[in-house]
Amino acid sequence: MNDLRLRTATEADSAVLVRLRDDAARWMAARGITGQWRPGELDEDHFGRVMAHGEVWLAEIGGRVAGAWELWWDDEAAWGSQPPVAGYVHRLMVDRCVAAPGTGRLLLSAAERRVAEVGRTCVRLDCLAGNAPLNSYYQQAGYRIVGHKKGKPQPNGPTKSFTLLEKEL
Repeated sequence: MNDLRLRTATEADSAVLVRLRDDAARWMAARGITGQWRPGELDEDHFGRVMAHGEVWLAEIGGRVAGAWELWWDDEAAWGSQPPVAGYVHRLMVDRCVAAPGTGRLLLSAAERRVAEVGRTCVRLDCLAGNAPLNSYYQQAGYRIVGHKKGKPQPNGPTKSFTLLEKEL
């Protein structure tokens, strides 16, 4: 991973995670990608709740946060009740002022390795159904569309429809 250093996030990182996500939301909006994320949608409490039931990972370069992602061990809201065979990646984010092109793919690969380390056999994620560039990004990374979820509840927002993607490890 070159000079990326990965570590699990702590509660002390919550403000950085909020900034990173809000910056990613603004980046998408500036490129006409609407509906996926909105600035101010998630707060520090959100990341604390994820840390209590899953994992939040940070990637740093030279002591600066370059990206992050959430890793959940179940996702009933999108996938329903499932046997424990998958890890669920959420909020894959990169800081485009710090991270080099391709960093997002490195973070996704790190998440896949983490899922494999705990003995699970696939990685699942969901992406806004109407976000064609992001759906294509995940398909190019080896994920395949396995379904759709209409009306998935969102933290602090209206329900949305998602494409469900999966990659066997």
